[in-house]
Amino acid sequence: MTPFSILDLSPIAEGSNASASLRNTLDLAQHGERWGYRRYWLAEHHGMPGIASAATAVVMAHVAGGTKTIRVGAGGIMLPNHSPLVIAEQFGTLEALHPGRIDLGLGRAPGSDQTTARALRRSLASDADEFPQDVQELQDYLSDHPRQRVLAVPGKGAKVPLWILGSSLFGAQLAAHLGLPYAFASHFAPAQMMQAVALYRANFKPSAQLERPYVMLGFNVFAADTDEEAQLLATSMQQAFVNLRTGKPSQLPPPLPNYRLQLGQQENAMLDSVLSCAAIGSPETVEKQLLAFIASARPDELMITSQIFEHAKRLRSYEITAAIHKRLS
Repeated sequence: MTPFSILDLSPIAEGSNASASLRNTLDLAQHGERWGYRRYWLAEHHGMPGIASAATAVVMAHVAGGTKTIRVGAGGIMLPNHSPLVIAEQFGTLEALHPGRIDLGLGRAPGSDQTTARALRRSLASDADEFPQDVQELQDYLSDHPRQRVLAVPGKGAKVPLWILGSSLFGAQLAAHLGLPYAFASHFAPAQMMQAVALYRANFKPSAQLERPYVMLGFNVFAADTDEEAQLLATSMQQAFVNLRTGKPSQLPPPLPNYRLQLGQQENAMLDSVLSCAAIGSPETVEKQLLAFIASARPDELMITSQIFEHAKRLRSYEITAAIHKRLS
């Protein structure tokens, strides 16, 4: 059975705060470890009132320190925001603290709007078009024998697996060229998923890190004891997504009955697209939808995200999903 992992956006629920969100993140990671998920990833977003993982490496240290076996990673670090040396030092430190458990996924989007990106970097001189060169510079810092005079300490010789993240064909081409594993953001931008995966697999060049192509796909799951409850729970993510895409990013709203009936044609079409990579329903319904997606997309691994307002119900969704995986394995 395809391995399952967790993508946690550390949601800040409406009426809550970052402290509670980060406590919930560690709690979910500890449960996920017991339930058999392979890895636990956190994402870099900035200026988002509903996401608490902006300082991604810091949150990763919190999670890795509170767990024992599950791999902990960034899905991802938005490399244009940072000096490759700083990331090499951060992840070299994480690897030194938690040997053999750290992943580093790299993306070229800013993970924010342009104003926030400018505040992060003080200038926009670090162009996203330089992303391939930045990845190779970072690889060199983490290698056993760096070519650069500046050393990353910790970092030099750190065995941190690099991943390329993407939601378009660019990342697929780069991951294939560098011989790195590829994670596609199909949980929020599925339009080019099949084309990107095919391009990556067809053009993959083996590397010292990876002999054959490896694809991980993002997938939304909203699982509950009944189809009706799951459909209601999914409306929190739907509201947050519409708010974000219409320029009004928000904390994660509580579920709203009949939410989609209140939307116009454009908003519903947008949700239909993003939810094409989703399973929503009871355990039986979710199992059928998961199996259909895996048969169609043929991922090597699934990265499950469940943006659910109430933490206990989010845990229940991941528990149901883990039970499905165990039953099918």
